[in-house]
Amino acid sequence: MASKPVYSLHRNPMLKKRDDFEDVLEERRSSSDLRYALRCYTPVLYKGMTPSKASMLKSMVLQSDQLHFVMKQVSTETGKAVDDIQEEASAILEEMAHRLQLSTIRFFAYTLTKVFKNLFRSICVNEEGIQRLQQAIQEHPVVLLPSHRSYMDFLLMSYILYTYDLALPVIAAGMDFMGMKVVGEMLRMSGAFFIRRSFGGDKLYWAVFSEYVKTILKNGFAPLEFFLEGTRSRTAKSLTPKLGLLNIVMDPFFKGEVFDVNLVPVSISYERILEESLYARELLGVPKPKESTSGLFKARKVLSEDYGSIHIYFGQPVSVRSLSQGKIDRCQFNLIPRHIPKKPTEEIQGFVNDSAYRLVRAQEENMVLKPWVLLASLLLQNHHQSQASGQRPGLTRDELTQQAAWLRDLSRQYGAFLHWPDHASPSEVVSSSLSLHRGLVKMSEGRIQLAVEQAGGQVNPGEPRTAVTPEEELLNRAVVILSCASYRNQALHVFLRPALLASALHAASSNHKQEVFNSFSFLRNMFSNEFILCPGATVQDFEEACFLLMKTGELQVTEHEVLVTERGQRTLGFLTNMLDPFLQGYQVVCRFLCEEASEALTEKQFIPDVRKFIIKHLLAGRLRYSEVLSSDLQKNALAALLRLGAVQKMKGAQQGTLKVNKVMVNSLEDTLGGKLPTQKAAVARL
Repeated sequence: MASKPVYSLHRNPMLKKRDDFEDVLEERRSSSDLRYALRCYTPVLYKGMTPSKASMLKSMVLQSDQLHFVMKQVSTETGKAVDDIQEEASAILEEMAHRLQLSTIRFFAYTLTKVFKNLFRSICVNEEGIQRLQQAIQEHPVVLLPSHRSYMDFLLMSYILYTYDLALPVIAAGMDFMGMKVVGEMLRMSGAFFIRRSFGGDKLYWAVFSEYVKTILKNGFAPLEFFLEGTRSRTAKSLTPKLGLLNIVMDPFFKGEVFDVNLVPVSISYERILEESLYARELLGVPKPKESTSGLFKARKVLSEDYGSIHIYFGQPVSVRSLSQGKIDRCQFNLIPRHIPKKPTEEIQGFVNDSAYRLVRAQEENMVLKPWVLLASLLLQNHHQSQASGQRPGLTRDELTQQAAWLRDLSRQYGAFLHWPDHASPSEVVSSSLSLHRGLVKMSEGRIQLAVEQAGGQVNPGEPRTAVTPEEELLNRAVVILSCASYRNQALHVFLRPALLASALHAASSNHKQEVFNSFSFLRNMFSNEFILCPGATVQDFEEACFLLMKTGELQVTEHEVLVTERGQRTLGFLTNMLDPFLQGYQVVCRFLCEEASEALTEKQFIPDVRKFIIKHLLAGRLRYSEVLSSDLQKNALAALLRLGAVQKMKGAQQGTLKVNKVMVNSLEDTLGGKLPTQKAAVARL
């Protein structure tokens, strides 16, 4: 392979070492795409195995002891003949199974090279991570766990593995892709297997699915790939991990069927997300377009756009054997035959849950942040502050550059994996970022600001401006705000713990350490559906936040007190402003449930009703942040209230109805409002 330029990311020498990157498109730009697609491809597999044919894999699944046990159970429960159940299982497998073909992979390799060279300036990969993965694949079954921010993710993963001559993964994909007739079948032939979004207690479906996954894993036919978050994040924040597939891939290790399983977190960072405005509209209640081949071809106009660079970081393989050492007693699995399905114990569920959070945190830590992420954070805060104060919006280029350099240094001190080109001046970096994201910003009278004014009167991008209602104008502006917030959100994992501490200091009535900790603990618990906060790590997170703010000179922490230094005012102001939209979002959901929620409110009706409530009060000027319109934030707030017992889902005849404990919800709103007295007063006027 020809030598390629190596990209080094600036990092604090005190931090753990991270790998350098190389651009895989560099060679593609100077050599034949056809030769690349048709080159010799000879990946090494687990224990030197040869890839199995799809038909052989299906046969192994249908003949497995576990599936036969479940089929007999289902036959007994339903009264159907075992042969009929076997036919059902075979049909499920036919619908589900991949049909990986090298010819399809070569077609994608050729086509995607053309597309990627058009869309992206560079696709940067950490080669050391590739080498670690190559070694891991040969030693133990491997499960790839990429972050999920775009439809592009699994195409990119297969493209990178093909480029480096690694075994192509078998990928868990949602059924919605099967609706894309031609493309759906091509995805199947490139390694995708299709699963339902929910199984609804279908015992046979679950048995076929889990046995299919375990057969691939145990025999090492190919690396397995799935998204821990279960679906694409529309907000660029990591989502609470789903545990079903992780449970399945760990099961063969627990039962002693494999010596170990290697889990590889992969972080995919986009400088500009292809689905940017689509996501914002989805969050505002515009339905997601149904996946279709025609829709894909209509999306070809994106090929004329510039989407900057992508960074893909293959993390350290995580050994399930090492992870479970001293935590799981595997002797319990010797008590019953392996083929008899057994519901995971609380101990196993707790272990899988903790592992999932650790893996998502590993994804977050290796996410590469681009300068625009910092600029978006600054421009959003300026937009909100100018709205609240009535001051002129925007920042001059010099002001924005100076603030960006300050935030760059702060984020590096907090351990951010920041891609800030050190060979260019700060003003050049800022100009380049603004140019790439010019759809979200504008220059007005020498000041750079969010392009919310341009959004007015534009129901859909590209369509002529028409007269619109105040509500439509509000939603159009919110598209820009939420698009910008999705970039700000990429940095939240860096600032989250210090921001929770800054907000706790703001809320606490004294600087007494215990009181500050109690306030921190309340906020952390409230937001544990919103952000990735590992279970049982409250003290650890508090200490980490104290350490970072002390290290940078913002706080002095004694045995009994937490004191803000003079230089800390600016940083703590920035950090509290970062969390303010989430605080107001949770407050307004509480206010809605106390004031306007009917006795017959259902979970299905919750989002449309709370959205109407929020729109009414945004138009009246009683709410500061249009980010509270995000359905993601509203769902997370409801999930938190359900977890805390302030809202309950009714069962029986009233199934799906939400029962609100108004005293408890009101108390939670008051406690959240203690953080923002001015906003508390504003929300109280609703």
